[in-house]
Amino acid sequence: MTSTATTAVTEIVLPGMVEPEGLELRTRELPAPAKDQVVLRMDATGVSFAEQQMRRGKYYDQPPFPFVPGYDVVGTVTAVGPEVDAALVGRRFAAVTKTGAWASHILVDAVDLMPVPDEVDSAAAETVIVNGITAWQMLHRIAKVRTGGTIVVLGANGGVGSTLVQLARHAGITVIGTASERHHATVRELGATPVDYRDPAMYARIRELAPDGVDAVFDHVGGAGVEQSWQLLRKGGTLVSYGTAATKDEEGNSQLPVMKLFARLAAWNSLPNGKSAHFYNFWAGKRRCRASWQQRMTEDLTQVLRLVADGVVTPQIAAKIPLSAAASALTLAESRTVAGKVVIVPGA
Repeated sequence: MTSTATTAVTEIVLPGMVEPEGLELRTRELPAPAKDQVVLRMDATGVSFAEQQMRRGKYYDQPPFPFVPGYDVVGTVTAVGPEVDAALVGRRFAAVTKTGAWASHILVDAVDLMPVPDEVDSAAAETVIVNGITAWQMLHRIAKVRTGGTIVVLGANGGVGSTLVQLARHAGITVIGTASERHHATVRELGATPVDYRDPAMYARIRELAPDGVDAVFDHVGGAGVEQSWQLLRKGGTLVSYGTAATKDEEGNSQLPVMKLFARLAAWNSLPNGKSAHFYNFWAGKRRCRASWQQRMTEDLTQVLRLVADGVVTPQIAAKIPLSAAASALTLAESRTVAGKVVIVPGA
């Protein structure tokens, strides 16, 4: 039955460019779901690099302050709007929201719901929504690395990186992964050869491990180091850039580092050396054709969640922290002391 009732919601508001402790907790009434919408009760959300950029005003197309952060969510449908199948109530889904998921309940378009298998825990599923889709698409849709190839994953202990390592190893690909020394044991357990990213000779060390070059480099750092990543490629190799972490603390226009990176990648693609450079944009194609974009999201997440259910991919959960302590969750994620993703759960 279509719901016309409002829902009491607790949410975390990012009021401006503040430190994590500046986050605000708010309660309000969530409107009844409109046509084609559902109310999703949050079972798990999390802290991504996007929120870390947003609080600094550095995310490429973030909304104006104040707003509720939260890039993705796993939740249970509690109410549906007009023209939505009432059978969805009580079922669990994942959704990509970009903002809004740091809340006890959230309105979501029904077409954006992606099913979560019963055998996959909500926190585990949350860990591989955006991270898993990103890793899958970069490896299999963009770089298309074949079995027997060799890749470099920068930040192999992170949310995307740890998932990417496991997907690559499952595909029979050799992985060299950068991480701080404290995370080397974790990177080895995932199946990659670790290299210390703090070592000034990091790129030289990678060349020692892969003297003939590598088939792909996955670089979320950007900045000056992206040229070194490009130099690691063998002929026919692919650089996949998917972030500008190196510039997150720089003052100034948040779009400028991205524009500079685009220009550099385009220049490299014009060279006659058989290499290619790509910038991975999770949202590419959504405005042009939402239906096909969402279909790809659902297909790829389904692949990743099946690997999670089969025990092939182990989601790297750094911590589970209640929604009311979101400031602590953000602080922990930014500390660079943890492996995997910090997950936010409803709490008691």
